[in-house]
Amino acid sequence: MHSSQRSNTPQSNDTESQTSRDRYPDALRAGALLVVVFGHWIATLPRLEDGLMTTTDHLLMVWTGAGVLTWVLQVVPLFVFVSAAVSADGAQRRLEQGHRQLHWWAGRALGLARPTVTYLAVLVAFVVIATYTGGRLLGPLNHSLTVHLWFLMMLLGVQALLPLSVWADNRWGLKAVAGLLLIAAAVDLLRAGITAPGELLELGTRVTANGGGIGWINAAVVWLLPQQLGIAWKRGRFSGLGSGLALLLLGLLWLAAAVASGYPVAMVDGEFGVPSNLLPPTLALVGVMWVQVGVLLTFESPMRRLLERRRIDRMVTILGALGMPLYLWHKLAELPAAWLGERLGLPIDAGVPGEVGFWLGRLWWILLCIVSVAPVMVAVVTFEMSRKRDVVSATGTPAILVGGAALLGGIIVSLALGALPGALFGLAGVAAASWLLRAHPQPIGEPLGRT
Repeated sequence: MHSSQRSNTPQSNDTESQTSRDRYPDALRAGALLVVVFGHWIATLPRLEDGLMTTTDHLLMVWTGAGVLTWVLQVVPLFVFVSAAVSADGAQRRLEQGHRQLHWWAGRALGLARPTVTYLAVLVAFVVIATYTGGRLLGPLNHSLTVHLWFLMMLLGVQALLPLSVWADNRWGLKAVAGLLLIAAAVDLLRAGITAPGELLELGTRVTANGGGIGWINAAVVWLLPQQLGIAWKRGRFSGLGSGLALLLLGLLWLAAAVASGYPVAMVDGEFGVPSNLLPPTLALVGVMWVQVGVLLTFESPMRRLLERRRIDRMVTILGALGMPLYLWHKLAELPAAWLGERLGLPIDAGVPGEVGFWLGRLWWILLCIVSVAPVMVAVVTFEMSRKRDVVSATGTPAILVGGAALLGGIIVSLALGALPGALFGLAGVAAASWLLRAHPQPIGEPLGRT
């Protein structure tokens, strides 16, 4: 296929057929998404008055030690790293054959837009019902229902620059990674206003005290780092147990130095009234990348042996297929989970860490979320399987650019305004993107191949 291609989800492998597929990247991406899902559920703390939920807290607000947990739970660098490794060969082949990378990106964007339209449409239905019934639970969970969509926006952004990352690896190899590190460091130094070597000891404090400003350059640079590193790994520029242990040690020392200089311990956003390593990303977040890539390399050999077992391979296949739908829909499960918790009188509001029953209350909350998300996933998977799957993406540059802008705009509005009214406006943008990013009319005839 040259001028158009299928709609692909982020789990699609550009380089390998189903029979020869490398399951290690699949396992890593599926595991990363599961970590995010359970991390979000763990971090949401329902607060009840007279048995009814009135608000929510975040775990970081009530337990300062939870910041260290985000070094494990913030797995976006790992996901970007692995996705780049999977996509690198396909991007290189398209460059060599003269195929337009913009068409490939349109397929990726369409693959994200279609299920996101479904999610936002259902969310809008909830919002409309809540508006006319005085739904109480929507208020405490309003922004929680859309905040996770930021990941889709970031992923689309770095994947749009994948050809540039592949070209940079072709020309400079690991020096391209070093160049991005230097840019990220320069941005933080400028943001901190460092004028003397002694001020480096307070780098983190000064960075997070100065707001975003020039730091927003790192919203691109820091996320391009794991992409560049993933391409280098795919091409064998580093590998093995020795490299893994070295990167793991580097990451731990990096994080220790970052925290000592005043960077926040937590690696999630600052919407909870705390300084942020994520909005915009800082050098501290790079330490998490080193740790995660180090772990990936250190345990690669035993994990690959484990994946040779048929039962494990089948489980990875299932989790890979469910990964993105689960990510999209897991926050919605908090609505019925809260309702069930209220009706059953379960201790979903278990105070704060250190108090009796706190972790038992977390366990009840997670179990309720699992129970709530299970029927949702059945419905979503059934619906997605009934849809036309081989939707061909647009080939016209104007349609792709406008469709991409509509998709990103819809996600941004949903993020900024929450379910009410953000989902209403976000749905319009993402639905328009889903229409613009597909070819009109859809070609019929022999099956389409991948580029």
